[in-house]
Amino acid sequence: MRKPVIVIGLDSAEPSQIEQWMSEGHLQNLRKLREQGAYGRLQNFEYCSAETPWTTFLTGCSPQTVGYWSPIRLKEGTYSPAAVAAYDFSEYAPFYALGDDYKVAIFDMPQARISNNVNGLQMLAWGAHSPQGPSESKPAQLFQEIVDQYGNNPGLHNDSAQFLDMQSVERLRGILKTGISRQSQICQDLIQRDRWDLFLTVFGAPHSIGHFLLHLSQKNHPLYKYYGAKLAKDPVLDLYEDIDRSIGEILAKAPEDAYIVVFAAHGMGPNTMDLPSIAFLPELLYRYSFPGKYGIARGDMEQPVPEPILECNRGYWVWESWSQKYDPNPIRRFLRRRAPYGLFKRIERFLGPKPNPDLMSPMEIGERKAAGDPDAIVPFQPAMWFKPFWPQMKAFALPSFSEGYIRINLKGREPNGIVEPADYHTVCDEISEKLYALKDARKGIPMVKKILRPRTNPNDPNPKLPDADMIIIWQDEYATDTVDSPDFGRIGPLPHFRAGSHRTQGFIAASGPGIAASSTLETAHALDLAPTVLDLMNAPIPEHFEGKPIPLREVSMIAP
Repeated sequence: MRKPVIVIGLDSAEPSQIEQWMSEGHLQNLRKLREQGAYGRLQNFEYCSAETPWTTFLTGCSPQTVGYWSPIRLKEGTYSPAAVAAYDFSEYAPFYALGDDYKVAIFDMPQARISNNVNGLQMLAWGAHSPQGPSESKPAQLFQEIVDQYGNNPGLHNDSAQFLDMQSVERLRGILKTGISRQSQICQDLIQRDRWDLFLTVFGAPHSIGHFLLHLSQKNHPLYKYYGAKLAKDPVLDLYEDIDRSIGEILAKAPEDAYIVVFAAHGMGPNTMDLPSIAFLPELLYRYSFPGKYGIARGDMEQPVPEPILECNRGYWVWESWSQKYDPNPIRRFLRRRAPYGLFKRIERFLGPKPNPDLMSPMEIGERKAAGDPDAIVPFQPAMWFKPFWPQMKAFALPSFSEGYIRINLKGREPNGIVEPADYHTVCDEISEKLYALKDARKGIPMVKKILRPRTNPNDPNPKLPDADMIIIWQDEYATDTVDSPDFGRIGPLPHFRAGSHRTQGFIAASGPGIAASSTLETAHALDLAPTVLDLMNAPIPEHFEGKPIPLREVSMIAP
């Protein structure tokens, strides 16, 4: 007889922090699971640490195989990025789409879509972080039934905060606590509705906790001394205790003979990616294409680095960063920073002619988005502010949520391409040289760890390649707010955008029949997760899977 498999995901839970808390006596249910079974680290792709881990988990395939790199994709033959939402699973189905032979229950799996080949129930986008799909269920009436009985998740599309504003952070804490509690109740209900071959749920709260509360908990965060050190209690640990308690409540309702798997496909640390990818990179490429010109955050390398920005203009990162737009007109510069946007917009025409083209303000992008313009996306990302200049630039930064993405403005591929295909690699080499010379202004740490080039041939038509011609892997030693370039000067300081950004390591903890207690696993890859679950289910593993089952039931003792 097949054993049930209960799988609980923790979206972006950082393994090093989980391990520390367990060693200190916290997270009793996770600690018990580790003691009763096996535990090990997972490694994910370093070139795609935020956008693709859930697609990798669901399909058992790498981004190169499925062709899904980001929920934003550049429209072919244009300079217009567009939101594409979750992978469509038309070529590679979710691993749990097993047909009538297996009973499966899926609750709040992020970046998934309803599959017609699941025998059981599916309920998506109840409260997942960035679910990239609609709120729906199969059977269709299940969603409303659950909401009527237990309530909605107040964090759905609302699990962010102005993280430098403690009132905003406290509001988010309350939202996350409610969502965690209700998810526990729902899962306790659903897990008892049948003897499932697979029950899978994912807690999205760790993702939001990492992005917006990490500076209140991790002492190595550059903002901890201004915020977390002043608190009597660690709010991040408090929320993780809620999650741990919920895990215990759910597992108490699981069949006694079940296999239990708790995992995180990737983690979270102090934010070393956001500012480099969404602000510093587009500004550096602007200065590279237009020597002597500045877009935003012009600094002075001859002066000491100013103190970090702890208060944002009007309380918002976007306002503070946009108010640092460079303008040779000192009156326009002053009013942009001080005047309300509506007033500035009305009087700007009296301040002299604007450059043409000019940076597009986030407010203008937001207004176009509200009016239904499909090309108006992510107004909070400075990469989009530079979009009017892309046709004139040798290379430009694409919107990104993790690593830096650079697109070469290639003649014959881009509508107004200016780089000859014969010069493609020369331009990439030149940009690489400038990037490797970029340093954090406070610590002197080189900003770039590695630069990847997905295309050997710039005109490769393979649709599964990423839009980026260059993928920048940033250093993860220090969360910087200011960078210095020997060629283009200082950029910053800018306020930190979020507290945390993604890391490539996750973890897996598993217990059940045949899994040795207190055993330690060799580091596996995130690609191994799906085949591991199928192996525990005694279900067939598709030939296209790129990972292999983690040998949980045959694990030998390895010294921790």
